[in-house]
Amino acid sequence: MLENLNLEAVLFLDIETVPQHPEYDNLSEKTKTLWDKKASRLSKSEDDSPESLYARAGIYAEFGKIICISTGFIHDKTFRVKSFYSDDEKELLIDFAGLLNNHFNLNQHLLCGHNGKEFDFPYIARRMLLNGIALPRILNLHGKKPWEIQHLDTMELWRFGDYKNYTSLELLTTIFGIPSPKDDIDGSMVGKVYWKNHDLERIVEYCQKDTLAVAQLLLKYMGRPIIEEENIIIA
Repeated sequence: MLENLNLEAVLFLDIETVPQHPEYDNLSEKTKTLWDKKASRLSKSEDDSPESLYARAGIYAEFGKIICISTGFIHDKTFRVKSFYSDDEKELLIDFAGLLNNHFNLNQHLLCGHNGKEFDFPYIARRMLLNGIALPRILNLHGKKPWEIQHLDTMELWRFGDYKNYTSLELLTTIFGIPSPKDDIDGSMVGKVYWKNHDLERIVEYCQKDTLAVAQLLLKYMGRPIIEEENIIIA
C-alpha cells in the first residue's frame, strides 16, 4: 500500500474543537433558535434537549471553534511536531495558514488525518472562511478533480471501499500494536477540559498524541517501522 508515497511530503494533523460558548444560555437568541433546530435532528430520547445536546456543538463548524491544530512531519528518522493553539481561533488559523502557504504548497504535498476528509479538513476550511482567511491552495477543493485533491485519510484507507462502519483511531492503534494516544482524555472530554478547567495545555498534549498516532498508523499501512519515542521532536 502507498509504495510510491514520499513521507517527507506529508503533513499529518489533528484538530481539537469545542462549542463556541461555555453554555447554551450564552448563545444569542437567533443562534439559540438555529441550534434548537439542529438539536431536534440530533435528539434520540425524551431526555435530550437543546441545552443538554449543546455539549456536542463543537463537532459542527457552524456552532464550534478550533482551539488546537497539531501538525507533524517526518524528516529522516525524526517526527517533528508543531501545534497551533489559542483562545483566539483567528490567530491560530492565520498561523496555520502561513505554514501551509509557505511550506506545504506544492503539488506533491499532502495533508493526512484520521477521518480528515469528513471532519478535520472541511472543518478547518469552514472556520477559515468564517474568520475571513483566504484558503490555502491545499485546502481549496473548488474545481479540483478527485485525483487532484491532496488529502490522505487513514480511516478511508482502512475502509478499502467499505463505507459501512466508522473505525476509530484508538481501535486501529490497538490492533496494530501502536502505543495508544488515549491515555488521559478523549474527544468527548475536550469541551469540559477547555471551558470548565481552562486547561488548554492538556488539550494540546492530547492533540499532539493523536497526530503522532496518525503518522504511526500510516507507517504500519506501508509496512514500515514506527517512529521511536527518542526520535519525536516537539517544537
